[in-house]
Amino acid sequence: MSAPPARVVTAELVKLRGLPAVVGVVLGTPVVAATLAAAHAAAAAAGASAGGLALATVPYLQVATVLVGVLAAGTEHAGRQIATTLTVTPARWRHLAAQSLAVAATSALTACAGLAAALTAAAAWGPGDGVPGARSGVRPLLGALVALVLVGLLAHAVTVLTRSLVGALVATLTLLLVVSPLVAAVTEHARWLPDRAGSLLYLPGRDPVLGPVGGGLVLVAWVAAAVLAAGCASARRDV
Repeated sequence: MSAPPARVVTAELVKLRGLPAVVGVVLGTPVVAATLAAAHAAAAAAGASAGGLALATVPYLQVATVLVGVLAAGTEHAGRQIATTLTVTPARWRHLAAQSLAVAATSALTACAGLAAALTAAAAWGPGDGVPGARSGVRPLLGALVALVLVGLLAHAVTVLTRSLVGALVATLTLLLVVSPLVAAVTEHARWLPDRAGSLLYLPGRDPVLGPVGGGLVLVAWVAAAVLAAGCASARRDV
């Protein structure tokens, strides 16, 4: 008999909590985010808002949620743990869904901690507003949180698909940090890349074609396609 879905998700959360690397990412992200926000604040012009300074750290916070997603699946496939997991939860789509929910929850925790630390540091060191209002900070910060969680899910799906911790990490970070800026420098069609589309959730005026809803849908489409590919590939494997 298969375990109830809630128990499977709980088991995946326990496994993530037991990974020292994941714990290190969750605890280290606020420190890095606060440091980056303080640096941005020190160089900011007068009148810069704390929310805007905190949002400047989001491209770097992507690395944290990518690490959470990659480590969740990559460590399992690095050894024989995946065989044990599938013995307990033989329904592979259920396991993928449960692990994805665990990654989403952990990515949300990591992103919340990072954004809160960045906002606090920006308010303390910045020259502008200490507390962002609904228009100036809160809504974009919520959009940034959603974008960061979705990026973590994308990295997780890529790892399940490739079954390689290093390969998935290199591929995802290369796409976000190298390919995306290079493509954006030569063509406006970079808006369809996941990080560029996701950025419209917290920088809504950045693109004249896609708004926040359109950008969010593009990022969701990337995640959905990656999860579908990962699930289909996993279902066809022996282990």
